[in-house]
Amino acid sequence: MRVGVIVDVEPGIHGGVATAVKSLIRALGSLGGPETYILIINNQAQADWLSPLAANQVFAMRPPRQTSLLQRGVRKIARSSLKLAGVEMGTVWPETPLSDGFVESLGLDVVHFTTQGFALCAVPTVYNPHDLQHIHYPQFFTAQDLAWREVVYRTACRLSRAIIVNSQWIKDDVVAQFAVPPDRVQVIPEAAPSHFLQPAGEAERRQTLEKFGLTEAFALYPNNTWPHKNHARLLEGIAWLRDTKGMKIQLASTGARHQPSWPKLSAKVDELGLQDQVKFLGFVSDLELRALYQSARCVVVASLFEANSLPIFEAWAEGAPVASSNVTALPEQVGDAGLLFDPNEPEEIGKALERLFIDDTLCEDLKRKGKQRLSDFDWTRTARAYRAVYRRAAGRKLVDEDRAILAHDWMRNPLR
Repeated sequence: MRVGVIVDVEPGIHGGVATAVKSLIRALGSLGGPETYILIINNQAQADWLSPLAANQVFAMRPPRQTSLLQRGVRKIARSSLKLAGVEMGTVWPETPLSDGFVESLGLDVVHFTTQGFALCAVPTVYNPHDLQHIHYPQFFTAQDLAWREVVYRTACRLSRAIIVNSQWIKDDVVAQFAVPPDRVQVIPEAAPSHFLQPAGEAERRQTLEKFGLTEAFALYPNNTWPHKNHARLLEGIAWLRDTKGMKIQLASTGARHQPSWPKLSAKVDELGLQDQVKFLGFVSDLELRALYQSARCVVVASLFEANSLPIFEAWAEGAPVASSNVTALPEQVGDAGLLFDPNEPEEIGKALERLFIDDTLCEDLKRKGKQRLSDFDWTRTARAYRAVYRRAAGRKLVDEDRAILAHDWMRNPLR
């Protein structure tokens, strides 16, 4: 069976989604079976990032898109007509794109759209919407983004043979918002990607801390500064802890500085007088990320909306205690292996951090519970579940292992 995997992400740009896609591809490569995975990429940088491939995987690079003289002429006339009519191009209602024929040319039995992008094609499709944040927090999106997501997400969910989500909370949301049959939405939890990364030793940890000037105990928040990651409330919680309890803790945050929101966030640091407590490190190497996890006093995830949190998985894998928001799918994921707080209340965030910075017994207990909770997840099991969905979507007969793995949600009901 030939399975197409659309790779529409790149490192350094797409954050946790890129990490999850790479982890899934690596895990699929470790499986046996008759499947061949055709990784559909757009450029050489993606090939370099995903290499080396397993024996059951090959690249298929999209050819450069070429626009004919006739197409350019038609588009120019259309833009002129719209302008004369007083309609801005950015306000035109989007449409779900049609396949350009490249996917069909690969002889695929099924194609998996691993990110929110989608195209109507003649091959059975599997779709990952990841989450429907735009419906719950429309203020974080432009009008054009909202229109695109409404059209593409809804079309993809209604037409795909299978929809994959990471948690029951997201499944319930997809079913409620898009009126799709529940049996077409498959819950497949993710896992910690850091076991694919280079291990960090004592020398690497020391060098990383020196590089970023982290000389004291610090909390780590490894997330891009997108608005829903809620860095502003986290900063307010750290300021509350300083002003109310006289406790100054350090925060290190990795990931891209999302430009539409970064200026306000930078101003927030200045407004709260946190310049000597907070460091935004930008993207770091895999080795540096592991070193930061292993060196942190705790990992905090203050997000307002998550399908699941890869940093929480990574924190457990690296032995760091976790404090997390108590919203959307995060309580399902965390269970009793972390402190939960209301991400809209800076005082609650501050109190959770205070406990983790002063209570060594609590930290050790959460590390132990985190290790146990982490054992409930692994990418090999995740990849087997994806493979079973591919087989079902392609009309192949499932084996007993496939049926068993699809019948069980190990996020909510761990196999212990």
